Amino acid sequence: MDKIKFELEFLLKTSPRVLENMITTPAGLSEWFSDDVSIKDDVITFKWDSGEEIARLLSKKITDKIKWQWIEDEEEGIETYCELRYHIDPLTKVVVLNITDFAEEDEIEESKRLWEKQINQMKQTLGA
Repeated sequence: MDKIKFELEFLLKTSPRVLENMITTPAGLSEWFSDDVSIKDDVITFKWDSGEEIARLLSKKITDKIKWQWIEDEEEGIETYCELRYHIDPLTKVVVLNITDFAEEDEIEESKRLWEKQINQMKQTLGA
C-alpha cells in the first residue's frame, strides 16, 4: 500500500542549538521521541516499551536537519522518509520545526496526532 506524504510545522521557544541537540543526538531523541536511541554508522535504533524500530540515516546537517528512512520501508522498496528540519523565522526569531513524514491514507490523522504528542513532550522537556 502506498504511503502519503504529510508535513507539520511547530513553533518552538528555544535556541537552535538546543533544538539541534534534541533532534540529532541519541541523548536528545531519547528525551522526547523514544525511550532509548542509538546511532551506529548510518543505522538508528529507536527503542520503546513495545519494541524497537530501525532506520537508516539518510542525511544529517548540523544547523538544518536530520532525515531517516525506516528499514521496513526500505526493504519493501517504499519511497518514504522522515525529516526534521528547522530554521529561525527572520521576523519573529522563533525556531520553526518542520516535520515531513509518510503514512498510509487511513493512518495520516493518527500519525499527525502522534507527532503532536511527541512535540508536546519535547516542549515539556525544553520547558518551552
